[in-house]
Amino acid sequence: MNILILGGGGREHALAWKIKQSPLCGKLYIAPGNAGTKLCGDNVDVNPNDFNAVGKLAVDKKIDMVVVGPEAPLVEGIADYFSENPDLSKIAFIGPNASGAKLEGSKDFAKAFMQKNNIPTANYKSFTIDNVEEGLSFLETLNPPYVLKADGLAAGKGVLICKKLEEAKSIFKKMIYEKMFGDASSCIVVEEFLDGIELSVFAAVDGTNYVLLPEAKDYKRIGEGDTGPNTGGMGCVSPVKFADEPFMEKVRSRIIEPTIKGLEEENIDYKGFIFFGLMNVDGEPYVIEYNVRLGDPEAEAVLPRINSDFVRLLTDLNSGSLDKHQVDIIPETAVTIILASGGYPGKYVKGYDITGIGSVKDSIVFYAGACIQDGVTKTSGGRVLAITSLDNSLSGALEKSTLSAEKIEFQDKYCRKDIGKDLIKHK
Repeated sequence: MNILILGGGGREHALAWKIKQSPLCGKLYIAPGNAGTKLCGDNVDVNPNDFNAVGKLAVDKKIDMVVVGPEAPLVEGIADYFSENPDLSKIAFIGPNASGAKLEGSKDFAKAFMQKNNIPTANYKSFTIDNVEEGLSFLETLNPPYVLKADGLAAGKGVLICKKLEEAKSIFKKMIYEKMFGDASSCIVVEEFLDGIELSVFAAVDGTNYVLLPEAKDYKRIGEGDTGPNTGGMGCVSPVKFADEPFMEKVRSRIIEPTIKGLEEENIDYKGFIFFGLMNVDGEPYVIEYNVRLGDPEAEAVLPRINSDFVRLLTDLNSGSLDKHQVDIIPETAVTIILASGGYPGKYVKGYDITGIGSVKDSIVFYAGACIQDGVTKTSGGRVLAITSLDNSLSGALEKSTLSAEKIEFQDKYCRKDIGKDLIKHK
């Protein structure tokens, strides 16, 4: 079958890499793609948020399946656009409709959904410009640190954790009055801080049934030791040591199954992936957030651990037959290290030459913010490359990824060297 992947980051390169391995995959197109996806299929210069252009591309290339990587087109309703268009409605579409995508598109909606369905999450309240003083008063009732979340999409950077009350109040007012995250912060979710260890759990959902993919732990902060501002993710580890069977049974029974049942009760036919951003608090799982797609950089660690046919998984998801699907997961540990542009997540320079990728032998190099100009691979984004290695031990995989990262050079290259080290120490 002819398959179209929408997106152009490291996640989409990982998807293209995995999908291309399937004997079910015919022609593979990626829109817009990047320097890495070009190694797997044909890049097409189409914006995933331009639904008319995407639809025309799907018709012109005789696409049989569309796989959506990023969240924005899902939140804006691209699945609905396909289902409502007679020329596109028979194409297998992997990603929820706009109603389902509100799980990620609105944190206020997601928190209310969790509360309604008795899904464990932090206590919260939501505020807008109409009740700022109430929000400031609510902050005074909480113990530090203070968690402030922009309601809408903010490219993974809309969550701020403040240690002091006055700082939290100041940021709260900036988010609303100065539109710190644009329209995304016109509504702010203020919630209690959960003290624990984060992990990401992924489910493929066909509307009624689900299968779990490998879990992972993402490292969001720019600095080693989890310091500094949040980024889109500086590295990832899969599996996660503490996500043993007793813990995962709690996740399934208290979180995943109530979520799917809740969607059904809302008459939302959810077909796609759900990313459960969780916090392990003394052995008890709580939901921090939902995402309605695979994570990035989690996809770069999770997909290499799936040994079975990923396109078969997608076709079973589309046909509503995941209850008969088995995912074969390899036991090795994957460690992903992100090579970023100096200055990220703030201002950074693009266009630096990248060298040394060809010398990497023991790792997989997934391209994110990298492009090819005049035959030369150059930086084009904040997170440039994702280096993933597999090994029988976490320390072995980390060592491989670290050595591979050292072989690649570009000006102002930055990476964290402590990805996974907290899990090595974790009992």
